[in-house]
Amino acid sequence: MDLQQFLIIGAILFFIGLFGSFTKKNTIVVLMCIELMFNAVNLTAVAMSRYLVPYSSGNGASIVDSILTGQIFSIFIITIAAAEIAIGLAIVIVLVRNYKSVFISDAKELKH
Repeated sequence: MDLQQFLIIGAILFFIGLFGSFTKKNTIVVLMCIELMFNAVNLTAVAMSRYLVPYSSGNGASIVDSILTGQIFSIFIITIAAAEIAIGLAIVIVLVRNYKSVFISDAKELKH
């Protein structure tokens, strides 16, 4: 597979996640769609670092550091996604305990 195919797959995954997060009313499904968008960004970052290896600059950066940029960026995204899921599941637990529902429309009442 070449870079164009990876970018097309990443864009398709991202827009499926975006569409799902805008149209679904279930909180758990929305969280899964956000995870799908994070994974699309990870796929794109790793593909870009694999196929678009920048040349080493004159300031001492090595080729290995340049190659691993996408993978390091993906590790940060995975860490942020884990924190997002922890907070999201905490909100879902509060919704289920208080309102016996997991729909986003019930989350509006949590503002007060």
